[in-house]
Amino acid sequence: MTMTQHAVVIVGGGPTGMMLAAELALAKVDVAIVERRETQDLDGSRSRGLHARTIEVLDQRGVVDRFLSQGQVAQVAGFAWIPLSISDFPTRHPYGLGLGQKEFERILAGWLNELGVRIYRGREVTGFAQDDSGVDITLSDGPSLRAGYLAGCDGGRSVIRKAAGIEFAGWDPTVSCLIAEVQMTQEPNWGMRRDAIGVHAFARLAEGQVGVMVTERQIGPRGEPTLRELSDALVAVYGTDYGIHSPNWISRFTDLTRQAAAYRDRRVLLAGDSAHVHFPVGGQGLNIGVQDAVNLGWKLAQVVKRTSPDSLLDSYQLERHPVAARVLRNTMASIALLRSDDRVEALRETLAELLRMDEPRKRIAGMMSGLDIRYDLGEGHPLLGRRMPDLDLVTANGPRRVFTLLHEARPILLNLGEPGGFEIAPWADRVSIVDARYGGPWELPVLGAVTAPAAVLIRPDGHVAWVGDRTQIGLTDSLTQWFGPPAAA
Repeated sequence: MTMTQHAVVIVGGGPTGMMLAAELALAKVDVAIVERRETQDLDGSRSRGLHARTIEVLDQRGVVDRFLSQGQVAQVAGFAWIPLSISDFPTRHPYGLGLGQKEFERILAGWLNELGVRIYRGREVTGFAQDDSGVDITLSDGPSLRAGYLAGCDGGRSVIRKAAGIEFAGWDPTVSCLIAEVQMTQEPNWGMRRDAIGVHAFARLAEGQVGVMVTERQIGPRGEPTLRELSDALVAVYGTDYGIHSPNWISRFTDLTRQAAAYRDRRVLLAGDSAHVHFPVGGQGLNIGVQDAVNLGWKLAQVVKRTSPDSLLDSYQLERHPVAARVLRNTMASIALLRSDDRVEALRETLAELLRMDEPRKRIAGMMSGLDIRYDLGEGHPLLGRRMPDLDLVTANGPRRVFTLLHEARPILLNLGEPGGFEIAPWADRVSIVDARYGGPWELPVLGAVTAPAAVLIRPDGHVAWVGDRTQIGLTDSLTQWFGPPAAA
């Protein structure tokens, strides 16, 4: 029996898996997704929106308007439900976007369809075996697949992570919540409530449905929660269940907090919830998964095409593991502040007072929004390792935004000094040179104003890999490190 072959197979067609597939497809890599759902339809609420950096990432690929047109600009950044404004941040998108995961996935799936990505629906991966040249992937039904690389984007209970034997270390749950869409015979107490048990809320949804979230007295059992359990939890908090009936869905989430010890085992990679799980407070999960994908995609594409050595993939874990570790820490801190006895309330009020001050607000909001991320690329200009601002440039071909230059997911050497003077011929097939002028301010979130650089090398993920001038000191090393050795003359 002949095996179907792909350069990369992604297991899991949620936000992370689809974003990774898009990045690989833009690089003209043969990629396929295996997804156990028969359709893209999603039960339940999941993520409610996008943080500013995720909006920027979609803008870098030229698809952001599809999402903005379907969502609502919203106050998203917050710490332990203390709202944090980013309206004064230097970004084209100083806001969050209220957009349910169901819609987010539907729009992404439409983009993937345009990019021609193959999706094997209604299939489950049962295991894999990797050798020196690729990975054999066994499916629950039908023939197996062969891939050069396998990406596990299959969620917190990841089959891929478990089969790879990668440790998922962290902290066991201390709290569990039920979340549901139901109908009620009585009018509930709308809005949010915090008490000694935890946080609870009722929200009006379309067509007479009610969104419910309730914290349970004890950590609930594993397995699918029942209407009876939801009723009991509501009675414990409100003294009544308001006559709940006809649930669309009910699910349970906890503050289980874990992170994969390794994001890579040879030809197998993990991204999104497969690599990190945490309580949803702060709404960071989907966002860092999508950003994992944008960090990994171009690197994996270069390795598949053999322009870069396999070792480039090690930088994926080096850069993304600390980002998720920080999210795990801030969600654990938030959980501690959401408990509601008098002492915690006093602490929360103290913190809220601090977060009304500019410096602490900017620091924490920069973290929650993802706008402050800096990959450790060594000492140097403050831009090094940070996201490139979306400047309005003047070029020989008219005005251009930096993010427009990134639509094809190719690296850019942006020369802001005298035109010409940069010699990168051995990388000309991989890196585009753009001569431009920019006269405005250079500002970074949290840091503020920075010195205007003469030239920057921008990676496909929008992060700055080199800052310098026409002396080109360090440029050759940086080009080789990120975009492979020079082509032979």
